[in-house]
Amino acid sequence: MKKFLILLLSTVFVNCTGQLQKINGVSFVASPQQITSTEIDPVVKVNANWAAVMPFGFIKNLETPTVVFNIERQWWGERRDGAKKTIELLNDKGIKVMLKPQIWVWKGEFTGNIDMKSEKDWQTLEKSYEDFILLYAKLAEEMKVPVLCIATELHTFVQKRPEFWEHLIVKIKSVYKGKLTYAENWDQYDKVPFWKQLDYIGIDAYFPVSEKHTPTIEELKKGWQKHKTDIMALQAEVEIPVLFTEYGYRSINYTGKEPWDSSRIERNVNLEAQSNALTALYQEFWNEPWFAGGFLWKWYHNHEEVGGEKNNRFTIQNKPSEKLIQEFYSNSK
Repeated sequence: MKKFLILLLSTVFVNCTGQLQKINGVSFVASPQQITSTEIDPVVKVNANWAAVMPFGFIKNLETPTVVFNIERQWWGERRDGAKKTIELLNDKGIKVMLKPQIWVWKGEFTGNIDMKSEKDWQTLEKSYEDFILLYAKLAEEMKVPVLCIATELHTFVQKRPEFWEHLIVKIKSVYKGKLTYAENWDQYDKVPFWKQLDYIGIDAYFPVSEKHTPTIEELKKGWQKHKTDIMALQAEVEIPVLFTEYGYRSINYTGKEPWDSSRIERNVNLEAQSNALTALYQEFWNEPWFAGGFLWKWYHNHEEVGGEKNNRFTIQNKPSEKLIQEFYSNSK
């Protein structure tokens, strides 16, 4: 137990009073054009102390072995230069950064299903992904970013090619000296073979917690219990903190039923369901000593133009949940 507590303290950030400081984060969506400090002010106002910065690489389809990245055709915020400037702007406002490079498959296909048909293609993908992530590992070291997320929701790639990932982590550590995590989907996080090589168990926490139209906070907390028990079991085995690399709910009816659903329907707005689901998650996790915090999905740079009370998407911007987050993050620092 003593060994575990020392390990836990060494991998979770501590504030000036000596208390464990939760990561009260937002997932800062890459901007199409260059931004300024003005676009960071709403992040400060919501009392976030961290932000995930997310440059992108692209794959043509689930069987394509080449990652295309850092090219002029990408949005500004998806490239290295945009990510670097975004990090600078956030740091200037006192906000720490997790650099979280991600893959996008054309037409929005799920990255977890990326799967090669030959050994040659696997090797090509591995070299391409290595080039992609090492570019950003070097940026993370240059900018002294505290946490680097080495990948997001790549369970087929991870489970079929474990030796590649073990060697890749060693290479990343040779150029980057900060802390590492990997963002695995809620239904695959217990199958990751390399957690003990990292500093956080990263989970994109879209767990199903209720099938009701507008579940109460207590009903949602009840829905968390089995998932929470399973998370705690893995955490006790691996002995590193849990980080919700993504968490969030849409402001929509049945938001707790399939929280991962991002289909573009423009109806069934339910602001109360979003607020209740976020409150239940906070009450269940934020006071746990083994829980490091999380990054709310998602936050846009153009604050005044997004979200609102007719919007049923994930963002909390200009909705009642924004005030909820502002108060919660203020009280949990």
